[in-house]
Amino acid sequence: MGPEFHKNFKRLREGVTNAIDPLGMAAPIVHAQLAWLAHPQELAERAMCLSSDLWRLQLHTLNRSMGLPSADPITPHEDDKRFVDPIWTESPTWDLVKEWYLAFTRHTQDMLYDTPALSSKERRRAAFWWRQGLNAMAPTNFLLTNPVAMRKAIDTRGDSLRRGYQIFLDDMRAGHVRMTDPKDFEVGENLATTPGAVIFRNRLLEIIHYSPTQPRVHAEPVVIVTPWINKFYVLDLVPRKSMIRFLLDQGLDVFITSWKNPDASMRDVGFDDYLLDGVDTIVRVAREFTGAEKVHAVGYCIGGTALTMYMAWANRRYGEAAMPIVDWTLLATLVDFHKPGDIEVFIDESSINYLCDKMKRTGYLDGGDMASSFRLLRSNSLIWNYVVNGWLYGEMPAPFDVLYWNMDTTRMPYTMHAWYLRELYLHNRLIQQNALEVAGESIDLSSIRQPLYAVSAEDDHIAPWRQTFAVNNHVVGNKRFVLSSSGHIFGIVNPVVEPPKRSYWVADAQRSDTVDTWQRRAQEQSGSWWVDWMQWLKPRAGAEVEARPMDNERFPALSPAPGTYVMES
Repeated sequence: MGPEFHKNFKRLREGVTNAIDPLGMAAPIVHAQLAWLAHPQELAERAMCLSSDLWRLQLHTLNRSMGLPSADPITPHEDDKRFVDPIWTESPTWDLVKEWYLAFTRHTQDMLYDTPALSSKERRRAAFWWRQGLNAMAPTNFLLTNPVAMRKAIDTRGDSLRRGYQIFLDDMRAGHVRMTDPKDFEVGENLATTPGAVIFRNRLLEIIHYSPTQPRVHAEPVVIVTPWINKFYVLDLVPRKSMIRFLLDQGLDVFITSWKNPDASMRDVGFDDYLLDGVDTIVRVAREFTGAEKVHAVGYCIGGTALTMYMAWANRRYGEAAMPIVDWTLLATLVDFHKPGDIEVFIDESSINYLCDKMKRTGYLDGGDMASSFRLLRSNSLIWNYVVNGWLYGEMPAPFDVLYWNMDTTRMPYTMHAWYLRELYLHNRLIQQNALEVAGESIDLSSIRQPLYAVSAEDDHIAPWRQTFAVNNHVVGNKRFVLSSSGHIFGIVNPVVEPPKRSYWVADAQRSDTVDTWQRRAQEQSGSWWVDWMQWLKPRAGAEVEARPMDNERFPALSPAPGTYVMES
């Protein structure tokens, strides 16, 4: 059989796979099973290990059934809160239900991670999809196998079940399991309340300029490029958590992007548009409004990735001398997508083809689809926890501003998002010199020479810190790297409080550094990295001048902050 046959067979196989298993859920699991069958010696060794653990579990079962004391042979992980109620340990019956479930899930996951002759990426994908099924089958998720739910039903004479059924119906109407009650928050009323005005609007963004809180401000403004996944007010939640208010109180003049929520009419909007009509536009408007020659730029998450591309683009387009940004700050930002974290399970040719075909039909990727994918990455805490507490216990989730923001999803325009997924996540071209062309310029990260302050979060599963650190290896100039405790949101939304809730590690970074060499130099500090950031940023932000009003004759207020685009659903 010639090469043409093999080529056609491969195309047929890929077509069948894309039609039957477009997200690659089944294929890695089947591959893992076949790999174990092809390695009988390793399978026998694993069976011996399983047999040993099962003997310990059998002995534990015998002791508990006879009323004898026996330590649990398998204990839940520290972050597994499903079995914290004492009944799961004190009651022999429920203890055994817990132990056998943990034994089955633990060995299944371990086997998948240790599958011989399988790539590490495919092992992780197989383990991820198996884990979704194992998490769904947990005894805590069902009334008759959850002693806590049955106890609550008895204690409340069934009222907990009545309330739980109502919560279930409300979730079904909403189309997702709600993490907080939407009625508890309203943007512009108790979220995103920092005074300011929309001073510029185009088809893609509104630019908000905030009213000063100090009589004098630093001459050079701060421009914040927010992610267009979700909405900008993650940086302006309730006042005590607001980074915007903190910056204003520090005497900084702040402008921020509020992106339009795309619909089908924006299907052809590409990344060039986001760079030119978005990032370049807010930089221009901030300079024209303040009269400053240069600005200080901040980018968060995908907004930081866009800012990175803009820095390379602007250095080429304007030249270093006329570069409008004097220094830049990245918050939880990937530029090297080689290992993009847990989201990697969704990144392969088949999955991206499926998403692109779906976007092509509608003109956008629905925000709910993206939110569901991210929630699957932490399904026990972000899905099943709310199912159990709501549907089985009848308890409404507590008001939580970050979770409300997380549910306030946005869409992604087809052309831009398809390009972003393919060029960055799939092919990792941003770190390849001149491999990308954006808005007429080749992108070379080594052309960026402006000082960088980069912040990552220790427990970030969206932008893992060991991967975000790679920006230091690609850009030139002085660099300061900070590793904050907590995750993708709370590692960044990290206000100064007493006593301190969190900590951070900080040190200057060299282009030749690895995460390990940097970590050996880094010093741990108690509290919020915001303090260190201000010590770095404020001396660079120019002399103090009389505070500017939030709008002026050239840029009159089009609407009060938080604007109109943020209200679009």
